[in-house]
Amino acid sequence: MRLFIAAIVLVWSSNLELNAQDSKIHWMSVEEVTEALKDDPRPIMMDVYTAWCGPCKMMMANTFTNKDLIAYVNKNYYSVKFDAETRDTIVFNNHTFANTDPTFVKTSPNARGRAHWFAQSLLESQLSYPSYAILDDQFTRLAIYPGFKQPNEMLGILLFFGANQYQQYHNYLNGIWNQSLKLNQDKTDSK
Repeated sequence: MRLFIAAIVLVWSSNLELNAQDSKIHWMSVEEVTEALKDDPRPIMMDVYTAWCGPCKMMMANTFTNKDLIAYVNKNYYSVKFDAETRDTIVFNNHTFANTDPTFVKTSPNARGRAHWFAQSLLESQLSYPSYAILDDQFTRLAIYPGFKQPNEMLGILLFFGANQYQQYHNYLNGIWNQSLKLNQDKTDSK
């Protein structure tokens, strides 16, 4: 009987530990993602934020606490939370990025700083916070989404890329494009 009770307690405590691990998104650094991709390729979601950004704080409090979103992200993505004004040097995809003005000192933690070159590159110099960059497992940027997102909206975006639906959509659009080219060519040839 003691062994049975001990087994039940062990299973129950294991479930609590697993649930505690999945109660938040597993944010990683750029370096950690680079290492993790070697063993387990997945797409990457990068949350580009700043300390002074109100909508960024709302995303952390409202969207990134949604249980369905957390479960999907932790299972299907690597997640990076990147401070667009960090003074740290970042090595990403064999390129080194620094802050645009590494000597600039903020007057307070919530004051605006200088943009990091990695944020500039990742967001194509369209610095809007928060912004989310979706990358494939080869570091190819698939999309950029600026602004606050509700949980269902963010989950929809992540499902589209996480389930590779963007590839089928691309193939569909490419087929339509090729058809239109053929129709135009046929019209030109018939003249």
